[in-house]
Amino acid sequence: MIGLVAAAAVFLLIHLLVSGTRLRDTITGAIGDGPYMGLFSLASIAALVWLGVAYAAARHGPDPAYWAATPATKWVQLGVTFVAFMLAVPGLLTPNPTSVRQEATLDKPDAVRGMLRVTRHPFLWGVALWAAGHLMVNGDVASFVLFGSLLALAVFGTFSIDAKRRRMLGAKWDDFARQTSNIPFAAIATGRQRFALSEAGWWRLAIAVILWGAMVGAHPLLFGVSTFPGR
Repeated sequence: MIGLVAAAAVFLLIHLLVSGTRLRDTITGAIGDGPYMGLFSLASIAALVWLGVAYAAARHGPDPAYWAATPATKWVQLGVTFVAFMLAVPGLLTPNPTSVRQEATLDKPDAVRGMLRVTRHPFLWGVALWAAGHLMVNGDVASFVLFGSLLALAVFGTFSIDAKRRRMLGAKWDDFARQTSNIPFAAIATGRQRFALSEAGWWRLAIAVILWGAMVGAHPLLFGVSTFPGR
């Protein structure tokens, strides 16, 4: 369990205390953006692999489970993860100025389209929902550390990215931020945007549904647990 906590802490710290902060600006100023991105990617992959290996080792340990999945929470979890995929996959496949090396998207007249009308961070909010859904059906300590850290990283990461983009892009970012919202559906609820699911692209939505279905179907083979109630 100590290894899992350490892995989660490292994974969180390199993202929240380096990636979106002025420390990143200092590092890129010293070594350049390209070398920084290479080193940061390697560090992120290494930390993620460590996190997965540590979780696999800790999940069958002696620590108690404080809650267990029920038929109701399994059905809710399936719905939550479906929404997560519908946000994350189209969001990842849509040009977005919050994504790495896509700042030029702000120069396009239709920069706010599809899932960006829902939130300017569709991928991260998808990850947050996915992690929250898994917390609903996994009450053991190891799962709480793993999925809790991913949930925290996804949510706080949205604010970190906003701060970084504001420093980098100035007025152009402020205009984009006024048209969109971090919190999903907040811009739509306040009348700054309208919901336009068709703009997401049928092929992006289809890929999201296929990937969600594939993950649900393969879950017992990959992780030894069915996502469906009663199985």
